[in-house]
Amino acid sequence: MADKQQSLYELSIIIPFYNEVESLPELFSWIERVCSDYKYEVIGIDDGSSDDSWHIVEAYHEKSPQVFKGIRFRRNLGKSAALNAGFKKAQGEVVVTMDADLQDSPEEIPELYRMISQDGYDLVSGWKKKRNDPKNKTIPSKLFNATTRKVSGIKLHDFNCGLKAYKKDVVKSVRLQGDMHRYIPVIAERAGFTKIGEKVVEHRAREFGVSKFGAERFMNGFFDLLTVSFISKFAKRPMHFFGTLGILSFLLGTLSALILIIQKFIELSNEVYGNLITNSAWFYFALTLMIIGVQLFLAGYLGEMISRQNRHDDSEHIAEQLGG
Repeated sequence: MADKQQSLYELSIIIPFYNEVESLPELFSWIERVCSDYKYEVIGIDDGSSDDSWHIVEAYHEKSPQVFKGIRFRRNLGKSAALNAGFKKAQGEVVVTMDADLQDSPEEIPELYRMISQDGYDLVSGWKKKRNDPKNKTIPSKLFNATTRKVSGIKLHDFNCGLKAYKKDVVKSVRLQGDMHRYIPVIAERAGFTKIGEKVVEHRAREFGVSKFGAERFMNGFFDLLTVSFISKFAKRPMHFFGTLGILSFLLGTLSALILIIQKFIELSNEVYGNLITNSAWFYFALTLMIIGVQLFLAGYLGEMISRQNRHDDSEHIAEQLGG
């Protein structure tokens, strides 16, 4: 349940990063200039970097401990785990997420904050209408976004944009796994946060390093979309899905077996002998349906038990934290 206490900050800025030692100083200084009129915090989440990125966070924390805070993972867990940790730590009424590679401009933050705090949006997603990426990234991205719009029914152009703003209640209510950070709007909408907006944002060319994401993320993204769609409907009632399929399969198998038995009685009444039921391929089809039905029903029962267990907490991977 979301924290209803008065927040210490107007704005929390969450920045997950992995090996961005060149970008972080410029990004942090830029945020300081843009957000000087706000009571804000910056939470950098080091997703197992192997360079000196964490030292940058430490240096800024020493200079402004109430503003710059950090979380450091022992190993690389992925963006969803990093965002989970940041959401848990955030204390601002409005939470903004952005990437650390300087392709997201901090100049967008004031307007995103206004859209949440004044216009009443639950979530505002950035839209990189003009992208500074090669065709091998932009074309799959358009296909990915079109598919997500169709499946989810949420009319956003850029689900994968890292620059987003949220009400505090939203980030305290969502739980991310895998690569599901792409589907936060879908997860939030399924949780009842239906006022979702969009803002065209600047997409800057990368200044340092290379992208940390490969082409395989698009295939993983489609699988995660199916997972989100399933979980949003059946996470708390898996028996409704597996149990229904199991009962239908078992009944169909039982009906098929009854048809074979009736057919056998008809043959016997006509004094036709020697045709064994087990010689029919239909018998094995019926038996298979009954077995599958029982297995699906058991899967639903096990799912109900598992859904009541506490989920894995990424906090055990945190090696170090800066700030309260």
